[in-house]
Amino acid sequence: MKLPVFLLLLMGGVTTSSAQQLTDDNPPEAAPPYYRVRFEASKKPGELIFPVQYTVWIPENVETLRGLIVHQHGCGEGSCRSGQTGAFDLHWQALARKHDCGLISPSYEQPQQAECQMWCDPRNGSGAAFLKGLSALASKSGHPELASLPWALWGHSGGGHWCGGMTLLHPERTIATWFRSGVPLFETNPNRTSIKIHQLPKAALGVPMMCNPGTKEGVTVKEGRFSKVWPANEAFFAKVRGAGGLLGVAVDPLTSHECGNQRYLAIPWLDACLSARLPETSGEALNRMPIKGAWLAPLLGERAVPASELKGDKSKAVWLPNEAIAHAWMHYVRDTNIPDETPPPAPTNLTLDGKILTWSAEADFESGISHFIIEKNGEKIATVPEKPVNRFGRPIFQGLQFSDSPSAPLVRMRFEDPDRDASDVYQVRSVNTVNLVSE
Repeated sequence: MKLPVFLLLLMGGVTTSSAQQLTDDNPPEAAPPYYRVRFEASKKPGELIFPVQYTVWIPENVETLRGLIVHQHGCGEGSCRSGQTGAFDLHWQALARKHDCGLISPSYEQPQQAECQMWCDPRNGSGAAFLKGLSALASKSGHPELASLPWALWGHSGGGHWCGGMTLLHPERTIATWFRSGVPLFETNPNRTSIKIHQLPKAALGVPMMCNPGTKEGVTVKEGRFSKVWPANEAFFAKVRGAGGLLGVAVDPLTSHECGNQRYLAIPWLDACLSARLPETSGEALNRMPIKGAWLAPLLGERAVPASELKGDKSKAVWLPNEAIAHAWMHYVRDTNIPDETPPPAPTNLTLDGKILTWSAEADFESGISHFIIEKNGEKIATVPEKPVNRFGRPIFQGLQFSDSPSAPLVRMRFEDPDRDASDVYQVRSVNTVNLVSE
């Protein structure tokens, strides 16, 4: 089936050179604490017509998981393959680790010209496949609770459409939802006959949500490939906020359809929602999202205030969960430079084998990892990588593909010193993306 123009443009039928280093039958190895299952395509009516892989990362030393963070790629062959590395992202793992959550990344094997709507609408079989995947991973990982955990959803483009559909279908199980560009639709359009409209259940109004389009997707750039993204987001916002939903909008001031620096707001925003909503005991019902202490801002504005201070119609204002997120939001919508004054965690497990140095490191929660400094006998001799790059945002150690997942092949924490002497003493330091250095 040919991909409709609307879906190709709005939901990002794109490929990336880094994603093409992966193939459907050659994903990164998934050894514990990573687990993977794969399902073949189905020919039964209403079931998923594409093969799909689900890879989950589970924090070590967690006896019982409390929730699941879902990182969902967008449409198109390259974006789908980029989902194979989502669970390996050190920065997203830091969020999951903090809340004793798993981190899962689906990878739909959608050919480039196939109908994206056949997976990005969960009613076309991908929702049921996801639940089936959780059950299979629960058995494979030895974490039976995986099959019934609540989830926090992050989705890019068509993945945003999918996350929205899952939120509307399963509001009682959804902790929070972040829409990067794509959103579900509530109205029909004669030019978009392949898209089924969604209903807005009352229970979904209690789920905190955030729309995050790029400014060049119809806000400041009114024409071109992604110009219809903002009108779709605006209509979604009007419907949900008008009904009293807990929905914000954070327009990325630098980008079009690429994900840019959104993770530096998405991760703390999801952290605030997870902190408020996850019960202490796994398996209990989600807590209600507190509304006391919320801040509001005019749509497309740059200044937020406590809800009690906003003049005008509050049902048309951007909703932000608390003061800390409101301040981070104000920095983000201005230039994406969210402040961070705390250095990253120091690397661990430093090992020297001949001339090869290896180590482990957890990402800085606020700002991730940009690179590592290698020191020999107290003097800096190298950085790993030598020149960190990321054409979609801040330079980052793992690199980033179009749908906000690590570049492939996955980079290693490794350095070779050809001039090593037996008496040399080595140290490694982490540097985050605002250039703060660890111990």
